Order: sequence, then C-alpha cells, then structure tokens
Amino acid sequence: MEQWDLYTKDRIPTGEVMVRGDAVPENRYRMVIHVCIFNSRGQMLIQQRQVDKQGWSNLWDVSVGGHALAGESSSEAAEREVAEEIGLKISLDQVRPALTIDFVNGFDDMYTMIQEVDLDSLILQEEEVQAVKWATLDEICQMIDDKTFIPYHKSLLELLFFLSKHKDAHTT
Repeated sequence: MEQWDLYTKDRIPTGEVMVRGDAVPENRYRMVIHVCIFNSRGQMLIQQRQVDKQGWSNLWDVSVGGHALAGESSSEAAEREVAEEIGLKISLDQVRPALTIDFVNGFDDMYTMIQEVDLDSLILQEEEVQAVKWATLDEICQMIDDKTFIPYHKSLLELLFFLSKHKDAHTT
C-alpha cells in the first residue's frame, strides 16, 4: 500500500498521509516529480508507458515521473523513481528542481539533467515502462500532435529543453 505525504497550499507538511488511489482531501496537496534526462546532442530520453498502465497507457512520456512516498524529499523521490523505472543510479544531492508546477491537487517538481546514457544498459521496470529512446523537441512535439505522447503543453517542453542548455541543468 503506497502512502503519500500531504501538504498545505504553501507546501508545509501537515503530518497527514493518504493512500494511493484515494481522493486527495480538500485543501491538501501531494508531491510528484519528473526527471528529464538530456544528452549532449540536445535530445531528451523519453519512455513509453506500458499498455496496461493506468493513466496515459501506451503513450510516450518524459524520462521519469512518479509520486514522492511518505517521508521522502523531492530529490529522494526523483532518485528512487529513476532507479526503479529505468535502472539508472543518479545523485541529486544539493540539487533543486529546475522548476515546480502547481496543479489542482499538488506540486510537480521537475528536474533537468545532462547525462550520456547507453540505452542498452538500462533496466526497464516491466510493470511501467515498455521502451525508451532519445528524441528532439521537434520529434516530441510531433508525437504530441500524433497523440502518441502525453499531451503536455508544448511550451513546457520548450522550457525544459531551454533549461537543459543553461545553468539550471544538473550535469553528472
């Protein structure tokens, strides 16, 4: 049973937890993370969700995403999710998210990092990820138009690609 910490609108922990699948209580918020891994050629590592994955099944997504578990910090959740979903060990010690997006029921911390990754060396989490590949911004925008990529706002993806080329991207 997966549990998530709950926060106030000002992102102050309430000491309350919720169970995955339950409705987020009114005036409470949860934390999710996304990690966008870029290579030196300006491509983003993207993953294709499993066909039976609840929510956005079979669609392509940014490198990694998931919920922070109860007791986890944002960076701890990001490190764990990257290791679980694609089998890559990263360190985000002393690294802040490149940006945070507020959504109806929570906060989404988005990390950008530059790392050369050999796709053949990745160990994909069978329950969640069916494939990975490198893609340019133009390719991802075309995939959004083709309805094969999660329908993020294209301007968000443009911002993430921009941040990856500037000081906000964590380099390993």
